[in-house]
Amino acid sequence: MQVVIGCLLPFIGTTGGACAVFCLRRPLRGQMQGVLLGLSSGVMVAASVWSLLLPALELGRGTFSWVPACAGTLLGVGGLLWLDGFVGRLQCVSGCGARQRLLLSLAVTLHNIPEGLAVGAAFAGVLRGEPMAAAMALSLGVALQNIPEGAIIALPLAGAGMRRGRAFLCGTLSGAVEPAAAAVTLLLSALVGRLLPYLLAFAAGAMLCVTAGELLPEAQAEGKNNAAVLAFGVGFCLMMTMDVALG
Repeated sequence: MQVVIGCLLPFIGTTGGACAVFCLRRPLRGQMQGVLLGLSSGVMVAASVWSLLLPALELGRGTFSWVPACAGTLLGVGGLLWLDGFVGRLQCVSGCGARQRLLLSLAVTLHNIPEGLAVGAAFAGVLRGEPMAAAMALSLGVALQNIPEGAIIALPLAGAGMRRGRAFLCGTLSGAVEPAAAAVTLLLSALVGRLLPYLLAFAAGAMLCVTAGELLPEAQAEGKNNAAVLAFGVGFCLMMTMDVALG
């Protein structure tokens, strides 16, 4: 039962973050929307480095430990560019017409997959006799990190005009992949363990691509927005602090 609860904690964290959408009383416009996008960008860049790329480098031990990180990052960027060409021809859900939000949801969802794999690998070790406390601490840390991630999906969607209940559902569903990935890892821990550095870096590349290509340009769409730049710094420091403190 503890293993099941531990695997579900990250999903609970994402759901809790998505609940922030119900505090939004009116759609965000202009500078405030830029601030939110800047904050989201800072969170995603910090998560890409501390949650994904640094662990990928650590897992890819040896002289060429950078190879999985670089290969995965480039594959993630290329994959998101391909998806951009595909979803650019589609209307966003609820008719909002903003592909940035769909790409953001895809990027955070991709980011959640290797996190779920990492949690699953930790609990696979518990089943082999390793301490439960370390695995539970990792799961709790990921859950706390996921709170702002659930919010950065749901809030921009609601700010663009989507109904709050549907925006909450989108934010929640982005975290549903984590317990699924954890379950797969428990079943296939040996195989997934070798692929984990590439998966971590792939998710990082996807997040960096959508941040650089979509979120930051939109945050500055109406001219230089110093508040959005400041929000970027706040989001970056917030996520960095959580990753380092809980890592």
